[in-house]
Amino acid sequence: MESFKKLSDEKLVALIAENNNKAFHALYNRYWDRMLVKAFTLLQSHDLAEEVVQDAFINFWRRRHTVTLKYSFHTYIASVVKYEVMAKLAGRDKQPLYIDDIAFVNPADHSTQQWLDFDELKSRIETTIHTLPDKCQLVFKLSREEGLTAKQISDSLNISHKTVEAHISKAIKILRVSLSSFFI
Repeated sequence: MESFKKLSDEKLVALIAENNNKAFHALYNRYWDRMLVKAFTLLQSHDLAEEVVQDAFINFWRRRHTVTLKYSFHTYIASVVKYEVMAKLAGRDKQPLYIDDIAFVNPADHSTQQWLDFDELKSRIETTIHTLPDKCQLVFKLSREEGLTAKQISDSLNISHKTVEAHISKAIKILRVSLSSFFI
């Protein structure tokens, strides 16, 4: 095993293609820690990181006869680990979280600033609504604040369905323009 440690990655990959287990172990030991750190940084879970790196090396062993390195082995295994991490993260949304996988972080409390921003946004919306023409303002309030459908509004105000849609559309356009600077 000691002689394998001195061999280059390319030579070890060539030996692995010939089913040499000792060459595989040498390459595995050479890159295990680095790939584990990379996976842990992205996943924030030691167990998941170990699983990902293990899967990456298992996949390499399974494909040892067909793998051709375009660059270095380090680039290859780092890419495999990255894709395994992405697959794990995509699957994580579909699986329940376990308490061990949760990183306990003490986030900064921005609730006061968020409340002030919300108040300012609410005030700007109300001001903009008050600048709308009376009929447009009424239709918009019935739609958004009262939750009435366009048909219910047209029936209660004796106006056409298209007129209700036009008023709502106009109000939304004016609000969008008025609030655009708020979200930049």
